[in-house]
Amino acid sequence: MSGERWLIYALGGGMGHLTRAVALGRAALRRGHRVEVITNSPFAPGLALEAELGEGNVHRLGAELDKHSVRESIERLLDRVRPEVLVVDTFPRGLGGELAPLLPGMKARKVLVHRDLHPDYVERFGLARFVDTFDRLIVPGEPAPFAHHPRAVSTPPWLLLDAGELLDVPTARRTLGVPANEETVPVVAVLACGRPEEVDESAALAERLQHMPGPRAFVRMLSPSATQKLWPALSVMRGIDVLVGAGGYNTVQEARATGTPLVAIAQPRLYDRQALRLRDSERISTLDEALERVGELLRSGTTSCPERPVPSYVNGTHEAVRLIEASLSE
Repeated sequence: MSGERWLIYALGGGMGHLTRAVALGRAALRRGHRVEVITNSPFAPGLALEAELGEGNVHRLGAELDKHSVRESIERLLDRVRPEVLVVDTFPRGLGGELAPLLPGMKARKVLVHRDLHPDYVERFGLARFVDTFDRLIVPGEPAPFAHHPRAVSTPPWLLLDAGELLDVPTARRTLGVPANEETVPVVAVLACGRPEEVDESAALAERLQHMPGPRAFVRMLSPSATQKLWPALSVMRGIDVLVGAGGYNTVQEARATGTPLVAIAQPRLYDRQALRLRDSERISTLDEALERVGELLRSGTTSCPERPVPSYVNGTHEAVRLIEASLSE
């Protein structure tokens, strides 16, 4: 089909909404669509998002803007872009309700990326009536409150990169700063992309891991706010033997898709329920427990990168794009 104008709304803290938006945007671009993304992630200013989506196609709002200012910015963007497809990640009424008065009269085909939301949030804001304003709900590989809606359809989890785009093990380890003559030393990566205090906590954990007794390991902290940025972290996942992070959507799905052992603390969120996303074998509660679990994994000898199979996962973004295309002709 001919290329359509897409606008992807990805407001929300952290990296989750933005990563899904870029993942979907990359897949849509490959199908010939014109894609723009709007985000207020505090990490967005430091990331080379234009390298993935093209110059002029990423709109960064200040994370400090109030609801009124956000709505004005979105109205101006909608008027300029005049999208034929509006994709909204997670929040059917907008992060602060700013989309609620705009959606009913909008001519664009409206698509909701629908994932898990806290039941209290769903009930408090009556999300059911806002969900009904969308032409298509796409559930990206995890349970969601309205997954049985007549316009809902599920896909495999969404990943920013396809399996064939991942760096091979030697290149990934070299990118992580591991010397070529240390190929048998495992790599522990601490992923930090949440609130500022969580990033600080991750830095402290990385320091403790660096000096913990037991098997020798290279410890690397991966954060989009670090001076030396490594983004997307998925690109080097094949070079990581143990991933330590939180229970956010992207962290969990990337670890599972690549077969990377995950040690994760479920962080509290207003909307997301990270504890439900984590398996018992992945979930820990304290930094001390994180140290113990990482040590167990390293001592087990099952984390050696060369022994892990080459990932062959299905990236659900491609199916999502095809579903959105199909909805345009309905």
